[in-house]
Amino acid sequence: MKDGSDARGTSKADRERLVHCYPVLKELSPDLLRRVEERARLVQVPTGRRLFEEGSPCTDYPLLVEGIIRASKFGPDGHEILLYRLNPGESCVITVIALLGGTPYPAVGTAETRLTLFGVPRDLFVDLVLKAEAFRTFVFQSLSQRMARLMALIDDVAFRRVDQRLASRLLRHREPITATHQMLADELGTTREVVSRTLESFQESGMLRLGRKRIEILDRHGLDRVHRPETG
Repeated sequence: MKDGSDARGTSKADRERLVHCYPVLKELSPDLLRRVEERARLVQVPTGRRLFEEGSPCTDYPLLVEGIIRASKFGPDGHEILLYRLNPGESCVITVIALLGGTPYPAVGTAETRLTLFGVPRDLFVDLVLKAEAFRTFVFQSLSQRMARLMALIDDVAFRRVDQRLASRLLRHREPITATHQMLADELGTTREVVSRTLESFQESGMLRLGRKRIEILDRHGLDRVHRPETG
């Protein structure tokens, strides 16, 4: 993980933020909790900064208390597929895999917003997994849930048409939908041009109304038929 501004050790306010976002820390033994407080490194990262690159060494487990981390894969042409967004209090699957396997990062991590996190060194993270049952359960439950979502993403990309996947995403967004065409493209693992063409075809069919940075759904049943054509 690349450094932003950082400092080692935690203050009382830091500890309160950590426990608020990661209640599992309250279940650590006094010795393990003391080691986390002494060795966790406060890192603050500006919006847009790369936290790690695919193939770079993984040295720390992030305890995220503020902001959103974007985990992605990039093709040789720079095409991006969004794997997931990490929010405060969540466990970063990509980091867990790299730390436990002793392997480099298998993807790219970017600060989608300004970040505040605490980096736990690899040796301490491994000790937490081995010695603290509650922490181990937290890590592996998160791993299981995230991997299930990634399998669904692979299924989506491999076996469903772009119009089906886009209809599904639109139906899941809260209205009014303010996502840009590029944001939707990143979520779907396709290009902005493909998304724009598909949205325009939805509009021509009367299912949507497109505006500047705004998408209004006019026919949810129509979108649902695209999303699940087998029920049509």
